[in-house]
Amino acid sequence: MVMPEKLQPGPLAGRISLFAPVSLFFFFFLVFIITTLRRTDLHRMNYFFLAAAFFAFHLLMAYLVDHISIHQSFAVSAIVSLALVVSYMRLVAGARFAWLECGLAQLVYLILFSYAFFFKGFTGLAITLGSIATLFVVMQMTGRINWSERFARTPAPR
Repeated sequence: MVMPEKLQPGPLAGRISLFAPVSLFFFFFLVFIITTLRRTDLHRMNYFFLAAAFFAFHLLMAYLVDHISIHQSFAVSAIVSLALVVSYMRLVAGARFAWLECGLAQLVYLILFSYAFFFKGFTGLAITLGSIATLFVVMQMTGRINWSERFARTPAPR
């Protein structure tokens, strides 16, 4: 017989933080595909600030779990990180792109990805299913793209 045990916030926050680069990769991958399809130009510095706002979730949660419950820490950290990303991208690429593409992508690839760690034994399956769903969506979005044409180098103006 297995006795119920209290969720230990430290190890859980550690596992979520350990997989932060994986969720950031999926987030950046989707943002890159969307900006390529929409011909929205994001600079490397834009990606740097997005990564910093993304990791703010993990850093804040790691320190909050010592003071409030893991669920409250998760919620506060998610709201802060989402607000950072959406408010920044609103300035960079407009409100629609910030809320729909970036906000929704962050909800899926940061918040839901991280929340999968609360379900012991199902984390790997949840991440695998999310990865497969992402692959399917991106393949459908880009199936008719002529990549050679899309990334053709144009000569610089003289």
